[in-house]
Parts: sequence; structure tokens; C-alpha cells
Amino acid sequence: MTTTTATLYIISAPSGAGKTSLVHALLEKDDQVMVSVSHTTRAMRDGEENGVHYNFVSVDDFNAMAEKDVFIEHAQVFDNFYGTSREWVEARLQEGTDVILEIDWQGAQLVREAFPAAVGIFILPPSKQALDDRLRGRGQDSDEIIERRMRDAVREIEHFYEFDFLIVNDDFETALSELLTIFAAGRLRREVKQPQIADTIAELLA
Repeated sequence: MTTTTATLYIISAPSGAGKTSLVHALLEKDDQVMVSVSHTTRAMRDGEENGVHYNFVSVDDFNAMAEKDVFIEHAQVFDNFYGTSREWVEARLQEGTDVILEIDWQGAQLVREAFPAAVGIFILPPSKQALDDRLRGRGQDSDEIIERRMRDAVREIEHFYEFDFLIVNDDFETALSELLTIFAAGRLRREVKQPQIADTIAELLA
């Protein structure tokens, strides 16, 4: 992959930790980043737009893309398939736009193999009880499903050490501030900032 000053971010979290809400709030405050638009075989829901929320494709088309190694990572979630387009991600990075992938720890491992410079952020709930309360507060799932999600959460959290940054989403505004700080700091890294201020550096050293 060609060198770029933009950064690929992987954001992972157990279900109920508040990842989606934090990312949405981040996008409202930071116009230099966007979330990867994944390909999926699931049906389009009301209010969704093809190419904006997901790239909706048939199972046959998805499998053909997977065979051609189009995806950085892809996975089956229940009866549906999801995949991240390598070409799309590379194009956004070349444009200078930071990209977020919202994926689980398994997908994160695959992405790091393809993009070693990717930065991982893991979002944690403040406690098991808080996580349980949030899952139940949705009012969407049965006790059995919630218990399964709690077990899945533990398996997800076991991989926190594979990520570069940890955010505990106890107070939402604090967690959002920390997330914004990570992205702001990333753009001040020497390899990112130096090309942008090359003329300034040259003048200072003349």
C-alpha cells in the first residue's frame, strides 16, 4: 500500500458498551474521518440507503467478491455476511481521510495483518452490571439472548490487550472527549504533520 498521512482506526467493543453512539457523536464533531461502508447480504431496512449505510449485495455476489480477495476481512453474523472492501479503504486513506472500521476482535486481527499501521481502540463498559443494565434497557431482547450477549461480551473483552487505546464509557461526554483526543493526537504525529508543514520547517532551518 502506498504511504499515506491518513490513519486507519479499528474500533471494537462488546455489545452494549456504547460504541455506535460514540462513533456517531465523533462523526458530528470531526469532519476529517468517516466510517467504512461495509458490504452485506442482509436486507435493507427502512431509512437505509445503499452505498451510505451499507453496500447491499446478494449472497452469490458476496461470495464471488470474497473469492477474488476483495475484502480485508469478512465474517458471517447469524445468517448474513459482512465484509470490508480493501479498495474502498485504501482510496479514502489516499484522499487523506481517516477511516474507522467498527469490527470485532477477530476482524481486527485480519485488518492488522493487511494494515500493520492501523490503530486499535477498544471501548469498555464501566462494569458487568452496567453492561447488563444497558442491554436490558433496550427492551429488545429476551433474558436468554441477554445472557448470551453477556457471555459474548466477556470473550470480546478478553482481547482488550490487542488494542492501542482503551476507553471506559462510564460518562458519555468524557468518553467522547477521550475519543476525539485520540484522533486529534494522531494527526499531530510527525509522519502525519511533517508533510503538511514542510515549507515552514524548511524556512525555519534555512
